[in-house]
Parts: sequence; C-alpha cells; structure tokens
Amino acid sequence: MKKYFTVFLIVASLLVVALAAISSIGRTVSDLPAPPAIGTVIDDFKLPDADGKEHSLKALAGAKGAVILFIATKCPVSNAYNDRMEKLAEDYQAKGVNVVGINSNMTEPAAEVKSHAAEKGLKFTILKDEGNKIADRFGATHTPEAYVLDANMKLVYHGRIDNSQRPEGITSNDLRDALNELLAGKAISKTGGAAFGCSIKRVS
Repeated sequence: MKKYFTVFLIVASLLVVALAAISSIGRTVSDLPAPPAIGTVIDDFKLPDADGKEHSLKALAGAKGAVILFIATKCPVSNAYNDRMEKLAEDYQAKGVNVVGINSNMTEPAAEVKSHAAEKGLKFTILKDEGNKIADRFGATHTPEAYVLDANMKLVYHGRIDNSQRPEGITSNDLRDALNELLAGKAISKTGGAAFGCSIKRVS
C-alpha cells in the first residue's frame, strides 16, 4: 500500500509540474496579440538602453530602414547568432539600414544585457523592453526574431535570420535576402520564415 501511495505522489507531482508548464506557455504565447501584417506602418516608440538612456525607433533607424532583432542573454539559440547579428549590423549600417536589438526577457536585467553585449562584442544599440510592451506590440515570441522596416517604417519582413542555428547548416539567408531586395528597390520575394529559438519570458 505504501508503495502505491508513493507512486501516486510522484504522478501527482509530475501532473502539477506539467500543468504549471502549460499555464506558463499560455501566458507567454497563446494570449499574445498577432504580429502586425506585412505592409503595416509601425508607430514610433521609445525604450531605454542598458544605461537607462531613452531612444526612439525613428532616431535609431537608418536612412533606408531598420532591422529590429529580439535577442536574449541566456538563450543558446540567440547566442549562437551573436556573430551573425553583429556582422549583419556592420554590413548594412554602411548601406543605410541600422540594426536595433531589443531584450524583452523579464529574467534578464539591464545590467546583464549591458555586460552580455560587451562580452559578446555586440556594438549595435540594444534596448530594454521592461514589461514586454514592444514585444507584445510586435507579437514577438522567440529569440532571435527579426523584423525589417523600410524607410517609411513599413514592415516588409518578419521571421528568422536564416534557417540554421549552426552556421555550417545555413542554406537560406532569409533576412539578408530581404534586405538586399529592399536596398535594390525590389519587392521582397519572401516576407517571412518562422522564427525559432527560446521563448521570450514575459511578465505574468
């Protein structure tokens, strides 16, 4: 009898953990607004950087547009993209498109975001989205997740950076392809690809 009671307690504990996980998923994904549709003009917003200085999206954007990247300090997928994100920022800043990072994870304080950027060599501006307000506005759910805005702040691409966490597995450079078409004045042939990575940890 004691053995059965022990098994019951173990099963009950596992059930509680499972229900908590499902509840967490509901808070972080299911109840979010849908992302803006391609072609939507994104309203300007302001967020502080890791030092507390406020920046507007309009001020950070380049003459020909901006790339918004939702990133994280602890996510192994986001971290696997650090070098690629920095190289992207360097390559396209000279062409008039600026990269803006946004950290919306409630478990990653501003001081951690600042030290992470310094350690990983991320020189593009990274903003701290306390309360997930901008992540919610964009319907962002993963890190990394990319949004491309043209010179008029119109959304022209939303999705992944490329198709593989491992550089050697890349066969589709979705984000770069979209940027190159934007700069060439062409219609974006592929306006999205499902972002993958860690979920953005939101406030309850």
